[in-house]
Amino acid sequence: MIVTFPLLFGPLAVSHPKSRLGMAVLALALVSACTAPPPPATMNDPNEVANREVHDFNTSVDRALLRPASGTYGTSIPAPVKQGISNFSDNLGQPGNVLNGLLQGRPQNALENTLRFAINTTVGIGGLFDPARAIGLPGRKTDFGETLHVWGAGEGTYVVLPFIGPSTERDTVGAMVDFAINPLQLLLPRPESYVGPVAKIASRLGDRSQYSDTLDSVLYDSADGYAQTRLLYLQNRRFELGQAPSAEDAYLDPYEDPNAQ
Repeated sequence: MIVTFPLLFGPLAVSHPKSRLGMAVLALALVSACTAPPPPATMNDPNEVANREVHDFNTSVDRALLRPASGTYGTSIPAPVKQGISNFSDNLGQPGNVLNGLLQGRPQNALENTLRFAINTTVGIGGLFDPARAIGLPGRKTDFGETLHVWGAGEGTYVVLPFIGPSTERDTVGAMVDFAINPLQLLLPRPESYVGPVAKIASRLGDRSQYSDTLDSVLYDSADGYAQTRLLYLQNRRFELGQAPSAEDAYLDPYEDPNAQ
């Protein structure tokens, strides 16, 4: 499980579709010449002081707003409704999964996501229900950060983003491009284009509620919530990308300074 904060766009939002496309093209140009180093075995966090400040800010926002809001959401919204919102949010992300599957050279994944989107959008009433999973199409979630990884871009340094949480330089660029090239964001007029972000935020509140005990343990009960969050995020992300941890990484001390000589 990746430990994140559930607000999604914040400083990554760009107001105009043409601006978003321009940003995407620029990002693609910047990474096209990158050559990825071997899979990292340690945590690269040279900006730990600044990252800790942002982590503390995010934790204060979670304590004051997100944790209480997710608690209210979790107890006041019926489970079937929460599941429907989660399904709807997941379905809105399928076009991005299809596009990234193609960019990664994985046509089978792209086809599965295409079929899943078509079935859930029609039979599943706009994605509120998930009949595709029942017939063996669970989908293949991906993102442009993984696309950059497939293309050979390195992980970069560890980053903590305001309102969003842990990331890396590569995944931060990936998130910006995912938002910029989202087909639904580009095709839907306003205010319909806001439906997706609102549904995603509601879905993340549901996740915050569902995993409340685990998140509270990491953020508030750990000896060092920042170090635990960093460790969990990087290990989980590398696992998602198929980067098995080395023997040293598997027993990494989360409280050790990753930049100590």
